[in-house]
Amino acid sequence: MAFAAIIVSFILCIGSPSPTLANPSSIVTESVFRQFFPSNVANPFYTYSDFIAAANGFPAFGSTGSLDVQRRELAAYFAHVKHETGTLQFIREINQNNVYCDTSGGVSCPAGTMAYYGRGPLQLTWNYNYDAAGRAFNMNLLQNPDQVAQNGLLAWRSSVWFWMQNSNCHTAITQNQGFGATIRAINGALECGRGSETEPAQSRITYYRDFCSQLGVSPGENLGCA
Repeated sequence: MAFAAIIVSFILCIGSPSPTLANPSSIVTESVFRQFFPSNVANPFYTYSDFIAAANGFPAFGSTGSLDVQRRELAAYFAHVKHETGTLQFIREINQNNVYCDTSGGVSCPAGTMAYYGRGPLQLTWNYNYDAAGRAFNMNLLQNPDQVAQNGLLAWRSSVWFWMQNSNCHTAITQNQGFGATIRAINGALECGRGSETEPAQSRITYYRDFCSQLGVSPGENLGCA
């Protein structure tokens, strides 16, 4: 009887499916990346190799949960990238005349009150975000935020860092909260909670649906943030 139980237990163990492990480069290959961001549109500053190098610095990025969850995370990330940069055309925010300096948390603005405009794939913004990113990378981005716009690898790293460590974007997707939660995390104050989807939020949702389709995964639920 005990022997039979051991055999059954062994069969159950070897027969139980385990999560399919992947990584960003196996889901978003260079050819897929170019489908997302055609080279005749995207700025050559943004390279696929720099993206993969940046992603490799955050092992859980695009590698958490089932294969469907991993695909959704990468579709979500790139949907925001496409919206923020105009299909990777823009390195710096077009309007650089806004004040992105908030010293209430004890972080100063040594580069000037208007120096912390958006840069990179997710348009890193605000003095406190540049300060936190600089600390993560052992760089003084607070003093010289434009480093993010001068180094392609750093630009990608700053965006993946923000996604993984400075917002709840990663957990929103991997814990099935839905794409809408990532919109709230990135620009919810301006785009969410208006009773109906704002035009920018709808743009992000459209890109997300498209990328999910290209990656062969359903977009899931809770896509909006109205």
